[in-house]
Amino acid sequence: MEEKHRKYKAVTLDDVARAADVSAITVSRALRTPEIVSTKVLERVQAAVHDLGYTPNPAARALASAKTTTIGVIIPSVTNSVFSDVLRGIYDGVEGTAFQVQLGNTRYMGSKEEELLKLFAAQRPSGLIVSGTDQSERSRKLLESFGCPIVQIMEFGPDPVDMMVGTDHRLSARAAVRHLVEKGYRRIGFLGARMDPRAQRRLQGYSDVLHSEGLFQDRLILTTPRASSVTVGSEMFADFLGLAPDVDAVFCNNDDIALGVLFECQRRRIKVPEQFGIVGFNDLDMVAASMPSITSVRTHRYEMGKMAIEMVISAAQGSRPEQPVVDIGYELKVRQSTDRG
Repeated sequence: MEEKHRKYKAVTLDDVARAADVSAITVSRALRTPEIVSTKVLERVQAAVHDLGYTPNPAARALASAKTTTIGVIIPSVTNSVFSDVLRGIYDGVEGTAFQVQLGNTRYMGSKEEELLKLFAAQRPSGLIVSGTDQSERSRKLLESFGCPIVQIMEFGPDPVDMMVGTDHRLSARAAVRHLVEKGYRRIGFLGARMDPRAQRRLQGYSDVLHSEGLFQDRLILTTPRASSVTVGSEMFADFLGLAPDVDAVFCNNDDIALGVLFECQRRRIKVPEQFGIVGFNDLDMVAASMPSITSVRTHRYEMGKMAIEMVISAAQGSRPEQPVVDIGYELKVRQSTDRG
């Protein structure tokens, strides 16, 4: 991937003025007292503000070069243990530095992400860590307008806003499903809850392998918009057996669902792995401790968070990391739930 040398320059009032073909004073008037500006000029200014992702900055009025020691962190959940591991890495990485972390929770809502980005932009942070790569067009423009280092985490892919550290979810899902095929499972299902973009990419990886092996069947895919939990996993698998009673393995989009499947297998006296194989994703402690233990894809979440905060701090202090885009990789942890020998 070609390295991007990004200059940390925020979108300014002058940028908006040039785009709208008016003076900076006119832009300021249009933003502060729109009633005194003509309709045509106001429309041009508003269009330029939207296109450039400009956010009025109260602090900048007092001191244009003002920066805080805050590093903003935007994630979709504070209750999901996946993100708690990331946050642990972030807080360990910032410990002992002059910087502090301010946390924002989008709750998987694009509109909330835009709202948080506007809030952070007005506070002039020294850096920003944001989860994922599937920002809305408006959020992307806001990110590009920040005058500070930015790291996108959780995923690895093309066209980062600035820097990136994450995992290729499609590729790692392929490894998980190929493992099931190699273990002799042939009617492999997919169970997924709250199908966010990362879960969608895992589904794509599942489909890639089964299409290539001539084993793909639409009827073996079951998803729900509900939030993931062990209970949801059990309920989904009970429904799934009614729809596809001949299924002999499942790849689950996370470990909560996988553990729920295991519990439902035990209730129904389905032998794992002899009769049924289970693979999860994320490799949380609970799947290593279950009986039987569950095969899962380990994502290096703590390391991801720690690396991201270190990259932001380094860039904020004027030393951009030599490797601004990092594929942190994954590891397939094979355990009893697929160990057919």
